[in-house]
Amino acid sequence: MKFLLMIYTDQALLDALPEGEYDRLMKDCIEKADALRERGVLLDSQQLEVPSTARSIRARNGSTHVFDGPFAEAKEVFAGFNLIEAPDIEAAVDIAHSFPWSRFGSIEVRPVRDFNAVRERVGA
Repeated sequence: MKFLLMIYTDQALLDALPEGEYDRLMKDCIEKADALRERGVLLDSQQLEVPSTARSIRARNGSTHVFDGPFAEAKEVFAGFNLIEAPDIEAAVDIAHSFPWSRFGSIEVRPVRDFNAVRERVGA
């Protein structure tokens, strides 16, 4: 099964880290990710730019609006993701827990729907 580990961080907690600690944590994460990739567990991962660089699009009643930044203000922001392969959600949670970011926000673990099954069901 595939799982998406969505990483949310609280910038205030990251800003409170001692000098160089963020880079040390990031280096450890990259090395862990590389090891998971080598084992075929990590399928993809990306870090996102800060929310102020984003645009949100909302279409309602035939009208489309584009907003700067995320649509809603939040203390924790979506900072990146890891797409993994794991036998079940408990194993996926264990993998998520091995990364430090839950100490500075949260990591949401969500099963990825079999999109080919959806495609087949709708005849696309």
